[in-house]
Amino acid sequence: MSKGLLKSGIVVSSMTLLSRILGLVRDVVIANLLGAGVAADVFLFANRIPNFLRRLFAEGAFSQAFVPVLAEYQKEGDLDKTRAFIAKVSGTLGGLVTVVTLLAMIGSPIVTAIFGTGWFLDWLNDGAEAEKFTQASLLLKITFPYLWFITLVALSGAILNSIGKFGVMSFSPVLLNVAMIGAALFIAPHLANPNIGLAIGIFLGGLLQFLFQIPFLKQAGLLVRPKWAWQDAGVKKIRTLMIPALFGVSVSQINLLLDTFIASFLMTGSISWLYYSDRLLEFPLGLFGIAISTVILPTLSRHHVHNDDPQNNLAFRQTLDWGVRMILLLGIPAMVGIALLAQPMLLVFFMRGNFVLSDVQATSYSLWAFNAGLLSYMLIKILANGYYARQDTKTPVRYGIIAMVSNMGFNLLAIPFSYVGLAIASAMSATLNAFLLYRGLAKQDVYHFSTTSVKFFVKVVVAAGVMGGVLFYFTPMLAEWYAMPFSWRVIWLCGLIAVAAVCYLCVLLLLGVRKRDLLAH
Repeated sequence: MSKGLLKSGIVVSSMTLLSRILGLVRDVVIANLLGAGVAADVFLFANRIPNFLRRLFAEGAFSQAFVPVLAEYQKEGDLDKTRAFIAKVSGTLGGLVTVVTLLAMIGSPIVTAIFGTGWFLDWLNDGAEAEKFTQASLLLKITFPYLWFITLVALSGAILNSIGKFGVMSFSPVLLNVAMIGAALFIAPHLANPNIGLAIGIFLGGLLQFLFQIPFLKQAGLLVRPKWAWQDAGVKKIRTLMIPALFGVSVSQINLLLDTFIASFLMTGSISWLYYSDRLLEFPLGLFGIAISTVILPTLSRHHVHNDDPQNNLAFRQTLDWGVRMILLLGIPAMVGIALLAQPMLLVFFMRGNFVLSDVQATSYSLWAFNAGLLSYMLIKILANGYYARQDTKTPVRYGIIAMVSNMGFNLLAIPFSYVGLAIASAMSATLNAFLLYRGLAKQDVYHFSTTSVKFFVKVVVAAGVMGGVLFYFTPMLAEWYAMPFSWRVIWLCGLIAVAAVCYLCVLLLLGVRKRDLLAH
């Protein structure tokens, strides 16, 4: 099991790395095209809303509810019964998302008014931001069909993950990034409104991801004809689990949307600065946190459905503990690296065209604030699986609501810090959420930090501290970075990252960390 988890984790992380690299290329191209002004705020708003719903319904609450129930059907070993279950789930989910998508496209001005209230009020009063409301309403009509495609992609990806084919789903986002880069380079420049070209790229990316999954489902014998079955027992069970999970697994996304809502009242550029800082943070979060979470959920679910065997109860704890150790191993040095290299990374990735030095500085402030919660964001992904694999979606809801309400309070307290305050509030609420999730697992005697993990944590902190000291010593000041030619910036940044990685690994080895420490025990 342990080697299988490590191998699967490497596969998912490798595919995610490719996707994140292309995602950064995509953001570089978009930043060059739009900068961080009105056009960028509008496009990023129109992109964030369907993406929020995608994470909430497709990749968040739905997958966490679907995978454990699917494991029960697979345990019985009846392929026909499993296929019938998948047909009913896909038909019901597809039907619901079709209705939501059509309503959102028709009512896009209402959606924009709800999530971009500041722009809507300006539109009502013929204010300076009125054009943002009009453009965002138009773009949502083009980007919302992405929700339909990606929901079914998430369903098929969860099915493939459950049979150990992790690479397919983790590769799919590459196609979205390719489509958006292509649209930014070859469609948007030829339109009077470049945002429309980018929105078309999102639509095409969703279509490509959807079509890409189909051959793999067919090869596995799990490509079925969708069937509406609202009252089916399996569908009802998913429904029951999913409703509370909407809060439990997606609080961080709701908090980001609240940030977008408040940012619509702030200075122009606020939404863009928050977006680009969030995008850089998504790189390690997706590469490590989401990848490890994706790998362990099917394994945890299988251990739970065989919970009559004490050995599987032990294996459940060990799998969860392995996930936590991997997050510590990768998340702590990532936090240190981002803290010290935030501005150089923003310079290299985004500063060109309409994205200028002042945007780099403004974005770095919110990135530092978000980065304070990076480890918590990652741990939430792992610890939440300890509940969802056991089909307990109610407990995380309480914690999710507490964290969300706390985020609102933190936002109010952080008003004097403008958009940076929003990032600080998100990091604080994520830390609270992670703490509550762990405390709940400990109280239920499901999981406690093992002695192995505590010792491992100490070694990781020491190694990351030494790495941080080396980075701090060798990293040039911002003015020196700005004076460098672009090629030298890239060389310096890559060199610093390489030196940091080697330093971190060497210190870990000196402290006695070996391959066996990376396996589930």
